[in-house]
Amino acid sequence: VVSTQSTGDLAQASDGSVVILHACAHNPTGIDPTKEQWLKIAEVCKRKNHFPIFDLAYLGYASGDFDKDAYSIRLFADQGFEFMVCQSYAKIMGLYCERIGCLIFAGQTAEIAHKCLSQMKIIVRSIYSNPPAHGARIASMCLNNRDMRAEWEDCVKEMHARIRRSRSCLHTALKTCNVPGSWDHILSQNGMFSYTGLTKAQCEHLIETHHVYLLKSGRISMCGVTPENAKYVANAMKDAILNAKEN
Repeated sequence: VVSTQSTGDLAQASDGSVVILHACAHNPTGIDPTKEQWLKIAEVCKRKNHFPIFDLAYLGYASGDFDKDAYSIRLFADQGFEFMVCQSYAKIMGLYCERIGCLIFAGQTAEIAHKCLSQMKIIVRSIYSNPPAHGARIASMCLNNRDMRAEWEDCVKEMHARIRRSRSCLHTALKTCNVPGSWDHILSQNGMFSYTGLTKAQCEHLIETHHVYLLKSGRISMCGVTPENAKYVANAMKDAILNAKEN
């Protein structure tokens, strides 16, 4: 989440710090920087000589458009940064049981890239040596077969649309049920998760009384909200807000 404070934190960090950035569909807040804010982040990182590592687990889930969701990474590449991207296909390809991803390093020269690859091989060798190939082969088929890739991209777009519908359903239910508070952030956030703003006591009340499960930080998975249960969730949230006993 970008604010004067967060860019200030980047500016106060030691020169040459490693900075982890969510490329899109921020987990857990669901709040992404704007293009203007990304420019500010890049400016601070360049001035402080920080090394960015992008966490990219939800490409396509923020906007439904791969190119739009990759804006931050391409911005840093265009500005000549050296950086890494840790990309996961678990969510965007549904490979939860065949965890697979890739590590991308953008270096300024081929020599630097070669040295980085050499170090990565040493690390990989000491951790797992040869990982299972099943997930990698599935991902490779989807990415390299034109018809499969087109079908996969359509599936990601549909998932994005489904999450937006879930947000709309919950927002409408919260207003219809007169749940105390402002809930517009449900719509302004994006991706799979949302910070509801509920307290720890209210979250515990939801879990124990209504069996609505979420983290005690207030983060909820929007994928669990459907047109059929949105009103139930809204009424449960209303009860928690009105009746949960704060410690």
